[in-house]
Amino acid sequence: MRRATGVPGKAPLWLAVAALAAGAVACDSASGAADRATASTGSPSGSTSSARPNIVWVLTDDLSSDLVDYMPHVKAMQKDGMSFSNYTVTDSLCCPSRSSIFTGKFPHNTGVYTNTPPDGGFQTFHKKGNEGKTFATALQKQGYRTAMMGKYLNGYEPDMTVDGEKNYVPPGWDEWDVAGNGYKEYDYTLNQNGKTVDHAHAAKDYLTDVVSGKGQDFIEKSVQDKKPFVLDISTFAPHGPATPAPQDEGTFQDLKLPRPPAFGKTPTDAPQWLRDEKNFTPRQVKKITQTYRKRVRAVQAVDRMIGDLQDKLEKEGVADDTVFAFASDNGFHLGQYGLMPGKQTAFDTDVNVPLVVTGPGVRRGATNDAVASNIDICPTLTDLGGGEPDPQADGRSLVPLLKGETPDDWPRTALVEHHGPDTSRKDPDKPRKGSGNPPSYEALRTDRYTYVAYRNGSHEYYDRDKDPDMLHNVFAQLSAATKSRLDSTLKKMRGCQGAAECGAAAGAG
Repeated sequence: MRRATGVPGKAPLWLAVAALAAGAVACDSASGAADRATASTGSPSGSTSSARPNIVWVLTDDLSSDLVDYMPHVKAMQKDGMSFSNYTVTDSLCCPSRSSIFTGKFPHNTGVYTNTPPDGGFQTFHKKGNEGKTFATALQKQGYRTAMMGKYLNGYEPDMTVDGEKNYVPPGWDEWDVAGNGYKEYDYTLNQNGKTVDHAHAAKDYLTDVVSGKGQDFIEKSVQDKKPFVLDISTFAPHGPATPAPQDEGTFQDLKLPRPPAFGKTPTDAPQWLRDEKNFTPRQVKKITQTYRKRVRAVQAVDRMIGDLQDKLEKEGVADDTVFAFASDNGFHLGQYGLMPGKQTAFDTDVNVPLVVTGPGVRRGATNDAVASNIDICPTLTDLGGGEPDPQADGRSLVPLLKGETPDDWPRTALVEHHGPDTSRKDPDKPRKGSGNPPSYEALRTDRYTYVAYRNGSHEYYDRDKDPDMLHNVFAQLSAATKSRLDSTLKKMRGCQGAAECGAAAGAG
Protein backbone atom coordinates (compact mmCIF):
# COMPACT_ATOMS: atom_id res chain seq x y z
CA MET A 1 0.00 0.00 0.00
CA ARG A 2 1.18 3.54 -0.72
CA ARG A 3 2.62 5.19 2.37
CA ALA A 4 0.86 8.40 3.35
CA THR A 5 4.04 10.38 3.88
CA GLY A 6 2.55 13.71 2.88
CA VAL A 7 5.27 14.24 0.26
CA PRO A 8 3.58 15.36 -2.98
CA GLY A 9 4.24 13.18 -5.98
CA LYS A 10 4.96 14.48 -9.45
CA ALA A 11 1.75 15.06 -11.44
CA PRO A 12 1.37 16.18 -15.05
CA LEU A 13 -0.57 19.25 -16.08
CA TRP A 14 -3.52 18.13 -18.13
CA LEU A 15 -3.62 20.72 -20.89
CA ALA A 16 -7.09 19.78 -22.02
CA VAL A 17 -8.62 21.18 -18.81
CA ALA A 18 -8.65 24.74 -20.12
CA ALA A 19 -10.37 23.79 -23.34
CA LEU A 20 -12.97 21.71 -21.56
CA ALA A 21 -13.68 24.49 -19.06
CA ALA A 22 -14.24 26.92 -21.90
CA GLY A 23 -16.51 24.51 -23.70
CA ALA A 24 -18.79 23.69 -20.79
CA VAL A 25 -20.99 26.75 -21.24
CA ALA A 26 -23.96 25.18 -19.52
CA CYS A 27 -21.97 24.60 -16.32
CA ASP A 28 -20.16 27.93 -16.28
CA SER A 29 -22.91 30.36 -17.21
CA ALA A 30 -23.69 31.60 -13.71
CA SER A 31 -23.14 35.29 -13.04
CA GLY A 32 -22.77 37.32 -9.87
CA ALA A 33 -20.47 39.66 -8.00
CA ALA A 34 -16.87 38.65 -7.40
CA ASP A 35 -16.04 37.14 -4.05
CA ARG A 36 -12.84 37.23 -2.07
CA ALA A 37 -12.23 33.48 -2.42
CA THR A 38 -8.64 32.78 -3.36
CA ALA A 39 -6.35 29.78 -3.58
CA SER A 40 -3.21 29.65 -1.48
CA THR A 41 0.17 29.50 -3.11
CA GLY A 42 0.99 26.29 -4.90
CA SER A 43 1.59 25.36 -8.49
CA PRO A 44 0.75 22.66 -11.00
CA SER A 45 3.70 20.47 -11.81
CA GLY A 46 4.95 17.88 -14.23
CA SER A 47 4.63 17.01 -17.89
CA THR A 48 1.65 17.10 -20.20
CA SER A 49 -0.98 14.58 -21.21
CA SER A 50 -3.50 14.83 -24.01
CA ALA A 51 -5.86 12.15 -22.71
CA ARG A 52 -9.00 12.95 -20.78
CA PRO A 53 -8.51 12.14 -17.11
CA ASN A 54 -9.94 9.18 -15.31
CA ILE A 55 -12.00 10.12 -12.27
CA VAL A 56 -12.24 8.48 -8.85
CA TRP A 57 -14.89 10.00 -6.59
CA VAL A 58 -14.85 8.73 -2.99
CA LEU A 59 -17.91 9.77 -0.99
CA THR A 60 -18.25 8.97 2.69
CA ASP A 61 -21.36 8.97 4.88
CA ASP A 62 -21.62 11.35 7.87
CA LEU A 63 -17.89 12.09 7.90
CA SER A 64 -17.07 15.33 9.73
CA SER A 65 -13.88 17.32 9.37
CA ASP A 66 -12.54 16.24 12.77
CA LEU A 67 -12.02 12.69 11.47
CA VAL A 68 -9.55 13.70 8.75
CA ASP A 69 -6.78 13.88 11.37
CA TYR A 70 -7.07 10.09 11.64
CA MET A 71 -6.90 9.48 7.87
CA PRO A 72 -3.25 9.70 6.73
CA HIS A 73 -4.03 9.10 3.06
CA VAL A 74 -6.53 11.96 3.03
CA LYS A 75 -4.00 14.20 4.77
CA ALA A 76 -1.49 13.25 2.07
CA MET A 77 -4.11 14.21 -0.53
CA GLN A 78 -4.31 17.64 1.08
CA LYS A 79 -0.59 18.08 0.45
CA ASP A 80 -0.80 16.66 -3.07
CA GLY A 81 -3.82 18.67 -4.18
CA MET A 82 -6.45 21.24 -3.24
CA SER A 83 -8.74 21.44 -0.22
CA PHE A 84 -11.92 23.51 -0.22
CA SER A 85 -12.44 25.22 3.13
CA ASN A 86 -15.91 26.57 2.27
CA TYR A 87 -17.50 23.48 0.74
CA THR A 88 -21.16 23.35 1.81
CA VAL A 89 -23.80 20.65 1.32
CA THR A 90 -27.36 21.51 0.27
CA ASP A 91 -28.71 19.66 3.31
CA SER A 92 -27.01 17.89 6.20
CA LEU A 93 -28.88 14.71 5.37
CA CYS A 94 -27.89 11.78 3.14
CA CYS A 95 -30.45 11.54 0.34
CA PRO A 96 -30.95 15.23 -0.51
CA SER A 97 -27.20 15.79 -0.44
CA ARG A 98 -26.46 12.81 -2.70
CA SER A 99 -29.25 13.86 -5.05
CA SER A 100 -27.55 17.24 -5.43
CA ILE A 101 -24.21 15.55 -6.09
CA PHE A 102 -25.58 13.32 -8.84
CA THR A 103 -27.51 16.07 -10.63
CA GLY A 104 -25.90 19.41 -9.76
CA LYS A 105 -29.27 20.70 -8.54
CA PHE A 106 -30.66 22.15 -5.33
CA PRO A 107 -33.30 20.14 -3.42
CA HIS A 108 -36.02 22.49 -4.70
CA ASN A 109 -35.14 21.32 -8.22
CA THR A 110 -34.53 17.61 -7.53
CA GLY A 111 -37.63 17.43 -5.34
CA VAL A 112 -35.60 15.49 -2.75
CA TYR A 113 -35.60 17.13 0.70
CA THR A 114 -35.57 14.09 3.00
CA ASN A 115 -34.70 10.39 3.05
CA THR A 116 -38.26 9.12 2.63
CA PRO A 117 -41.34 9.81 0.45
CA PRO A 118 -43.30 11.90 -0.28
CA ASP A 119 -40.56 14.58 -0.30
CA GLY A 120 -37.47 12.43 -0.46
CA GLY A 121 -35.77 9.09 -0.85
CA PHE A 122 -34.90 7.07 -3.95
CA GLN A 123 -38.53 6.84 -4.98
CA THR A 124 -38.86 10.61 -5.25
CA PHE A 125 -35.49 10.96 -6.99
CA HIS A 126 -36.59 8.42 -9.59
CA LYS A 127 -40.14 9.74 -9.96
CA LYS A 128 -38.86 13.25 -10.68
CA GLY A 129 -36.72 11.96 -13.57
CA ASN A 130 -33.40 12.80 -11.96
CA GLU A 131 -31.67 9.55 -12.92
CA GLY A 132 -31.59 10.48 -16.58
CA LYS A 133 -29.56 13.63 -15.92
CA THR A 134 -26.56 12.71 -13.77
CA PHE A 135 -22.81 12.93 -14.23
CA ALA A 136 -22.91 9.18 -14.98
CA THR A 137 -25.25 9.56 -17.96
CA ALA A 138 -23.27 12.55 -19.20
CA LEU A 139 -19.87 10.84 -18.98
CA GLN A 140 -21.15 7.57 -20.40
CA LYS A 141 -22.12 9.50 -23.52
CA GLN A 142 -18.53 10.73 -23.72
CA GLY A 143 -17.22 7.17 -23.88
CA TYR A 144 -16.38 6.75 -20.20
CA ARG A 145 -16.82 3.47 -18.38
CA THR A 146 -18.88 4.31 -15.31
CA ALA A 147 -19.13 2.49 -11.99
CA MET A 148 -21.23 2.99 -8.87
CA MET A 149 -20.28 1.03 -5.76
CA GLY A 150 -21.46 1.01 -2.17
CA LYS A 151 -24.32 3.26 -1.11
CA TYR A 152 -26.72 4.86 -3.60
CA LEU A 153 -29.81 6.61 -2.19
CA ASN A 154 -31.97 5.95 0.86
CA GLY A 155 -34.86 3.73 -0.09
CA TYR A 156 -33.04 1.87 -2.84
CA GLU A 157 -33.04 -1.90 -2.37
CA PRO A 158 -30.97 -4.33 -4.47
CA ASP A 159 -33.92 -6.61 -5.28
CA MET A 160 -36.52 -3.92 -5.96
CA THR A 161 -38.58 -3.81 -9.14
CA VAL A 162 -38.81 -0.38 -10.76
CA ASP A 163 -40.82 0.33 -13.91
CA GLY A 164 -41.10 -3.42 -14.50
CA GLU A 165 -37.35 -4.03 -14.15
CA LYS A 166 -36.45 -6.50 -11.43
CA ASN A 167 -33.20 -5.90 -9.52
CA TYR A 168 -33.26 -2.38 -10.87
CA VAL A 169 -30.07 -0.70 -12.13
CA PRO A 170 -30.37 3.04 -12.93
CA PRO A 171 -29.28 4.42 -16.31
CA GLY A 172 -25.75 5.66 -16.87
CA TRP A 173 -23.84 2.93 -15.04
CA ASP A 174 -21.75 0.24 -16.76
CA GLU A 175 -20.79 -1.35 -13.45
CA TRP A 176 -23.25 -1.43 -10.54
CA ASP A 177 -22.35 -2.94 -7.16
CA VAL A 178 -24.73 -1.33 -4.69
CA ALA A 179 -26.07 -2.39 -1.30
CA GLY A 180 -29.35 -1.50 0.37
CA ASN A 181 -29.01 -1.51 4.14
CA GLY A 182 -25.24 -1.73 4.44
CA TYR A 183 -24.82 0.36 7.57
CA LYS A 184 -23.73 -2.62 9.68
CA GLU A 185 -21.06 -3.52 7.09
CA TYR A 186 -22.11 -7.19 7.29
CA ASP A 187 -25.19 -9.30 6.43
CA TYR A 188 -26.23 -7.24 3.42
CA THR A 189 -27.23 -7.84 -0.20
CA LEU A 190 -25.44 -6.39 -3.21
CA ASN A 191 -27.03 -5.73 -6.57
CA GLN A 192 -24.20 -6.72 -8.90
CA ASN A 193 -25.19 -5.56 -12.37
CA GLY A 194 -28.77 -6.71 -11.94
CA LYS A 195 -28.04 -9.86 -9.95
CA THR A 196 -28.46 -9.99 -6.17
CA VAL A 197 -25.66 -11.51 -4.11
CA ASP A 198 -25.99 -12.06 -0.35
CA HIS A 199 -23.07 -11.41 1.97
CA ALA A 200 -22.75 -12.83 5.45
CA HIS A 201 -20.74 -11.97 8.57
CA ALA A 202 -17.28 -13.24 7.72
CA ALA A 203 -14.27 -10.93 7.61
CA LYS A 204 -14.27 -11.17 3.81
CA ASP A 205 -17.79 -9.67 3.76
CA TYR A 206 -16.85 -6.36 5.39
CA LEU A 207 -18.54 -3.97 2.97
CA THR A 208 -15.92 -1.22 2.75
CA ASP A 209 -13.29 -3.83 1.88
CA VAL A 210 -15.62 -5.49 -0.64
CA VAL A 211 -16.24 -2.30 -2.61
CA SER A 212 -12.55 -1.46 -2.38
CA GLY A 213 -11.70 -4.72 -4.11
CA LYS A 214 -14.37 -4.25 -6.73
CA GLY A 215 -13.17 -0.73 -7.36
CA GLN A 216 -9.66 -1.97 -7.99
CA ASP A 217 -10.97 -4.63 -10.37
CA PHE A 218 -12.94 -1.97 -12.25
CA ILE A 219 -9.83 0.17 -12.66
CA GLU A 220 -7.83 -2.77 -14.00
CA LYS A 221 -10.54 -3.79 -16.47
CA SER A 222 -10.99 -0.22 -17.71
CA VAL A 223 -7.27 0.16 -18.34
CA GLN A 224 -7.20 -3.15 -20.19
CA ASP A 225 -10.05 -1.93 -22.39
CA LYS A 226 -8.20 1.36 -22.92
CA LYS A 227 -11.22 3.41 -21.93
CA PRO A 228 -11.39 6.43 -19.60
CA PHE A 229 -13.37 5.68 -16.47
CA VAL A 230 -15.25 7.30 -13.62
CA LEU A 231 -15.53 5.36 -10.38
CA ASP A 232 -18.04 6.51 -7.76
CA ILE A 233 -17.21 4.53 -4.65
CA SER A 234 -19.51 5.53 -1.77
CA THR A 235 -18.99 4.02 1.66
CA PHE A 236 -21.58 3.58 4.39
CA ALA A 237 -18.85 4.43 6.91
CA PRO A 238 -18.65 6.16 9.29
CA HIS A 239 -22.46 6.30 9.55
CA GLY A 240 -23.79 4.59 12.66
CA PRO A 241 -23.41 1.98 13.99
CA ALA A 242 -19.89 2.76 12.72
CA THR A 243 -18.80 -0.88 12.58
CA PRO A 244 -15.01 -1.16 12.25
CA ALA A 245 -13.10 -3.58 10.04
CA PRO A 246 -11.87 -6.68 11.90
CA GLN A 247 -8.30 -5.36 12.22
CA ASP A 248 -9.54 -2.10 13.74
CA GLU A 249 -11.64 -3.58 16.52
CA GLY A 250 -10.32 -2.56 19.91
CA THR A 251 -8.22 0.32 18.61
CA PHE A 252 -8.37 3.90 19.91
CA GLN A 253 -9.69 2.67 23.26
CA ASP A 254 -8.24 5.63 25.16
CA LEU A 255 -8.82 8.32 22.56
CA LYS A 256 -9.91 11.54 24.23
CA LEU A 257 -13.06 13.28 23.10
CA PRO A 258 -12.38 16.72 21.57
CA ARG A 259 -14.14 19.50 23.40
CA PRO A 260 -14.22 22.50 21.07
CA PRO A 261 -15.53 25.84 22.38
CA ALA A 262 -19.10 24.97 21.34
CA PHE A 263 -19.12 21.68 23.28
CA GLY A 264 -22.07 21.59 25.65
CA LYS A 265 -22.95 25.23 24.99
CA THR A 266 -26.20 26.61 23.62
CA PRO A 267 -25.81 29.72 21.44
CA THR A 268 -27.15 32.96 22.80
CA ASP A 269 -30.68 33.75 21.62
CA ALA A 270 -30.98 30.22 20.22
CA PRO A 271 -34.16 29.11 18.42
CA GLN A 272 -36.69 27.29 20.55
CA TRP A 273 -35.92 23.78 19.24
CA LEU A 274 -32.31 24.20 20.37
CA ARG A 275 -32.97 26.19 23.51
CA ASP A 276 -34.83 23.24 25.01
CA GLU A 277 -31.71 21.04 25.14
CA LYS A 278 -30.29 20.35 28.63
CA ASN A 279 -26.76 20.16 30.04
CA PHE A 280 -24.99 16.84 29.51
CA THR A 281 -24.91 14.22 32.22
CA PRO A 282 -21.71 12.18 32.79
CA ARG A 283 -23.47 9.25 31.14
CA GLN A 284 -24.18 11.33 28.04
CA VAL A 285 -20.58 12.49 27.81
CA LYS A 286 -19.50 8.84 28.00
CA LYS A 287 -21.90 8.00 25.18
CA ILE A 288 -20.55 10.84 23.01
CA THR A 289 -16.98 9.67 23.68
CA GLN A 290 -17.86 6.10 22.67
CA THR A 291 -19.47 7.35 19.46
CA TYR A 292 -16.38 9.38 18.62
CA ARG A 293 -14.07 6.41 19.08
CA LYS A 294 -16.32 4.21 16.95
CA ARG A 295 -16.27 6.76 14.16
CA VAL A 296 -12.48 7.01 14.25
CA ARG A 297 -12.24 3.21 14.03
CA ALA A 298 -14.71 3.08 11.14
CA VAL A 299 -12.78 5.51 8.93
CA GLN A 300 -9.59 3.46 9.12
CA ALA A 301 -10.93 1.06 6.49
CA VAL A 302 -12.01 4.01 4.33
CA ASP A 303 -8.54 5.48 4.50
CA ARG A 304 -6.94 2.14 3.61
CA MET A 305 -9.35 1.87 0.69
CA ILE A 306 -8.14 5.23 -0.59
CA GLY A 307 -4.53 4.07 -0.34
CA ASP A 308 -5.32 0.79 -2.10
CA LEU A 309 -7.13 2.57 -4.94
CA GLN A 310 -4.19 4.95 -5.33
CA ASP A 311 -1.79 1.99 -5.41
CA LYS A 312 -3.91 0.32 -8.09
CA LEU A 313 -3.86 3.46 -10.22
CA GLU A 314 -0.07 3.53 -9.95
CA LYS A 315 0.27 -0.17 -10.74
CA GLU A 316 -1.87 0.27 -13.86
CA GLY A 317 0.15 3.28 -14.92
CA VAL A 318 -2.73 5.77 -14.82
CA ALA A 319 -2.18 7.59 -11.52
CA ASP A 320 -0.86 10.71 -13.25
CA ASP A 321 -3.90 10.79 -15.52
CA THR A 322 -6.54 10.44 -12.80
CA VAL A 323 -8.43 13.08 -10.84
CA PHE A 324 -9.02 11.70 -7.35
CA ALA A 325 -11.57 13.41 -5.09
CA PHE A 326 -12.68 12.78 -1.50
CA ALA A 327 -15.73 14.23 0.29
CA SER A 328 -18.65 13.51 2.60
CA ASP A 329 -22.39 13.75 2.02
CA ASN A 330 -22.81 15.71 5.27
CA GLY A 331 -21.11 16.39 8.56
CA PHE A 332 -21.91 15.39 12.13
CA HIS A 333 -22.02 17.08 15.52
CA LEU A 334 -20.69 15.45 18.68
CA GLY A 335 -21.69 17.49 21.68
CA GLN A 336 -21.46 20.89 20.07
CA TYR A 337 -24.33 23.26 20.93
CA GLY A 338 -25.48 20.94 23.69
CA LEU A 339 -26.54 18.28 21.18
CA MET A 340 -26.03 14.54 21.35
CA PRO A 341 -24.48 12.95 18.20
CA GLY A 342 -26.42 13.81 15.05
CA LYS A 343 -26.79 16.15 12.09
CA GLN A 344 -29.53 18.07 10.16
CA THR A 345 -28.62 21.48 11.58
CA ALA A 346 -27.20 24.49 9.71
CA PHE A 347 -24.13 24.66 11.96
CA ASP A 348 -20.76 24.20 10.26
CA THR A 349 -20.32 20.89 12.08
CA ASP A 350 -23.09 19.53 9.84
CA VAL A 351 -23.00 21.44 6.53
CA ASN A 352 -19.32 22.38 6.03
CA VAL A 353 -17.55 19.16 5.08
CA PRO A 354 -14.20 18.11 3.58
CA LEU A 355 -13.59 18.24 -0.16
CA VAL A 356 -10.09 17.34 -1.33
CA VAL A 357 -9.05 16.92 -4.98
CA THR A 358 -5.79 15.73 -6.49
CA GLY A 359 -4.73 15.05 -10.05
CA PRO A 360 -3.46 16.52 -13.30
CA GLY A 361 -3.77 20.29 -13.46
CA VAL A 362 -4.79 20.63 -9.79
CA ARG A 363 -2.78 23.12 -7.75
CA ARG A 364 -0.81 21.28 -5.11
CA GLY A 365 -0.80 22.02 -1.40
CA ALA A 366 -3.50 24.64 -1.87
CA THR A 367 -6.49 25.61 0.23
CA ASN A 368 -9.24 27.39 -1.66
CA ASP A 369 -11.74 29.48 0.32
CA ALA A 370 -14.10 30.16 -2.56
CA VAL A 371 -17.70 29.22 -1.79
CA ALA A 372 -18.31 25.77 -3.25
CA SER A 373 -21.20 23.38 -2.89
CA ASN A 374 -22.14 19.80 -3.67
CA ILE A 375 -24.22 21.10 -6.59
CA ASP A 376 -20.84 21.84 -8.20
CA ILE A 377 -19.71 18.19 -8.27
CA CYS A 378 -21.83 17.03 -11.23
CA PRO A 379 -20.78 19.97 -13.45
CA THR A 380 -17.16 19.49 -12.41
CA LEU A 381 -16.97 15.78 -13.21
CA THR A 382 -18.85 16.28 -16.45
CA ASP A 383 -16.58 19.18 -17.39
CA LEU A 384 -13.47 17.12 -16.72
CA GLY A 385 -14.75 14.45 -19.08
CA GLY A 386 -15.68 16.82 -21.87
CA GLY A 387 -19.42 16.31 -21.49
CA GLU A 388 -22.18 18.89 -21.35
CA PRO A 389 -24.39 18.54 -18.26
CA ASP A 390 -28.05 19.33 -17.99
CA PRO A 391 -28.50 23.02 -18.94
CA GLN A 392 -30.70 23.36 -15.88
CA ALA A 393 -27.97 22.27 -13.44
CA ASP A 394 -27.68 24.87 -10.66
CA GLY A 395 -23.99 24.38 -9.90
CA ARG A 396 -20.80 25.36 -11.70
CA SER A 397 -17.64 23.52 -12.62
CA LEU A 398 -14.82 23.79 -10.09
CA VAL A 399 -12.19 23.21 -12.79
CA PRO A 400 -11.05 26.87 -12.89
CA LEU A 401 -10.64 26.84 -9.11
CA LEU A 402 -8.67 23.59 -9.26
CA LYS A 403 -6.24 25.37 -11.58
CA GLY A 404 -5.91 28.27 -9.12
CA GLU A 405 -8.22 30.68 -10.93
CA THR A 406 -11.36 32.18 -9.39
CA PRO A 407 -13.71 33.70 -12.02
CA ASP A 408 -14.84 37.25 -11.27
CA ASP A 409 -18.47 36.15 -11.30
CA TRP A 410 -18.01 33.20 -8.96
CA PRO A 411 -21.03 32.78 -6.59
CA ARG A 412 -20.54 34.03 -3.05
CA THR A 413 -23.37 32.20 -1.32
CA ALA A 414 -24.34 28.57 -0.72
CA LEU A 415 -27.92 27.49 -0.05
CA VAL A 416 -29.07 24.86 2.46
CA GLU A 417 -32.66 23.55 2.32
CA HIS A 418 -34.05 21.34 5.08
CA HIS A 419 -37.45 19.81 5.73
CA GLY A 420 -38.14 18.88 9.35
CA PRO A 421 -38.61 17.78 11.97
CA ASP A 422 -37.69 14.23 10.93
CA THR A 423 -40.21 11.81 12.44
CA SER A 424 -40.14 8.92 9.95
CA ARG A 425 -39.62 5.53 11.58
CA LYS A 426 -38.25 4.26 8.25
CA ASP A 427 -35.44 6.79 8.24
CA PRO A 428 -32.07 5.50 9.57
CA ASP A 429 -31.25 9.16 10.24
CA LYS A 430 -34.26 9.87 12.44
CA PRO A 431 -32.71 11.94 15.25
CA ARG A 432 -32.46 10.32 18.63
CA LYS A 433 -33.50 12.15 21.76
CA GLY A 434 -31.33 15.16 22.41
CA SER A 435 -29.47 15.01 19.09
CA GLY A 436 -31.33 17.91 17.48
CA ASN A 437 -34.34 17.75 15.19
CA PRO A 438 -34.90 21.23 13.76
CA PRO A 439 -38.08 22.30 11.96
CA SER A 440 -37.97 23.24 8.28
CA TYR A 441 -35.50 25.96 7.37
CA GLU A 442 -33.45 27.48 4.59
CA ALA A 443 -29.97 28.84 5.20
CA LEU A 444 -27.43 31.00 3.41
CA ARG A 445 -23.76 30.29 4.00
CA THR A 446 -20.99 32.57 2.70
CA ASP A 447 -17.30 32.62 3.56
CA ARG A 448 -18.06 34.86 6.54
CA TYR A 449 -21.63 34.38 7.81
CA THR A 450 -24.47 31.90 8.21
CA TYR A 451 -28.08 33.03 8.04
CA VAL A 452 -30.93 30.64 8.92
CA ALA A 453 -34.62 31.34 8.31
CA TYR A 454 -37.04 28.87 9.84
CA ARG A 455 -40.46 28.37 8.36
CA ASN A 456 -41.91 29.01 11.83
CA GLY A 457 -40.62 32.58 11.72
CA SER A 458 -37.48 32.37 13.87
CA HIS A 459 -34.03 33.34 12.59
CA GLU A 460 -30.33 32.88 13.24
CA TYR A 461 -27.36 34.91 12.05
CA TYR A 462 -23.77 34.04 12.94
CA ASP A 463 -20.90 36.30 11.95
CA ARG A 464 -18.25 33.58 11.62
CA ASP A 465 -15.44 36.13 11.14
CA LYS A 466 -16.01 37.32 14.70
CA ASP A 467 -17.69 34.20 16.04
CA PRO A 468 -16.16 31.15 14.27
CA ASP A 469 -17.70 28.74 16.76
CA MET A 470 -21.20 30.06 16.02
CA LEU A 471 -22.14 30.71 19.64
CA HIS A 472 -23.82 34.11 19.31
CA ASN A 473 -26.99 34.54 17.28
CA VAL A 474 -26.96 38.26 16.46
CA PHE A 475 -29.92 38.37 14.09
CA ALA A 476 -31.81 40.74 16.40
CA GLN A 477 -28.93 43.22 16.17
CA LEU A 478 -28.93 43.44 12.37
CA SER A 479 -30.25 46.54 10.66
CA ALA A 480 -33.56 46.44 8.85
CA ALA A 481 -31.72 46.93 5.56
CA THR A 482 -29.48 43.92 6.20
CA LYS A 483 -32.43 41.74 7.16
CA SER A 484 -34.24 42.79 4.01
CA ARG A 485 -31.20 41.99 1.86
CA LEU A 486 -30.82 38.56 3.43
CA ASP A 487 -34.49 37.79 2.92
CA SER A 488 -34.33 38.92 -0.70
CA THR A 489 -31.28 36.76 -1.43
CA LEU A 490 -32.86 33.74 0.21
CA LYS A 491 -36.08 34.10 -1.79
CA LYS A 492 -34.12 34.33 -5.04
CA MET A 493 -31.97 31.33 -4.27
CA ARG A 494 -34.70 29.00 -3.05
CA GLY A 495 -36.63 29.60 -6.28
CA CYS A 496 -33.75 29.71 -8.78
CA GLN A 497 -33.17 27.23 -11.58
CA GLY A 498 -30.03 26.81 -13.64
CA ALA A 499 -26.46 28.02 -13.16
CA ALA A 500 -27.05 31.48 -14.58
CA GLU A 501 -30.08 32.31 -12.44
CA CYS A 502 -28.77 30.61 -9.28
CA GLY A 503 -25.32 32.15 -9.74
CA ALA A 504 -26.81 35.63 -10.07
CA ALA A 505 -28.83 35.08 -6.89
CA ALA A 506 -25.80 33.69 -5.05
CA GLY A 507 -23.68 36.68 -6.03
CA ALA A 508 -25.99 38.94 -4.10
CA GLY A 509 -24.95 37.46 -0.74
